[in-house]
Amino acid sequence: QVQVVESGGGLVQAGGSLRLSCAASGRTFSSYAMGWFRQAPGKEREFAAAISRSGGSTYYADSVKGRFTISRDNAKNAVYLQMNSLKPEDTAVYYCAAAVTFDYGNIYYTGDQYEYWGQGTQVTVSS
Repeated sequence: QVQVVESGGGLVQAGGSLRLSCAASGRTFSSYAMGWFRQAPGKEREFAAAISRSGGSTYYADSVKGRFTISRDNAKNAVYLQMNSLKPEDTAVYYCAAAVTFDYGNIYYTGDQYEYWGQGTQVTVSS
């Protein structure tokens, strides 16, 4: 059984930083391409960032590019989302997702490409 668990959310002032962490179990962690999505109140879930199995490829939504950095440590079975220069519009529940793939370079940026999801962690940015 695959489990995806996020941590690291919280309340931060605009301009501040947070780092989200995510662990995925059930298979060898390096077999997953990973992604972060977010859902703000009253809005649909949207893509934020993705990383390939090897960590060599990343992709970002325009709304977070230059402020957020996705990374992974396969030895620690973890993926991270470093969020800097946070804005009130970044307030959302952030979800980590895992996709099994045989290609080390694949990255995915639509929700339907991911099989496994965490429960989410709340990020609130105050103005």
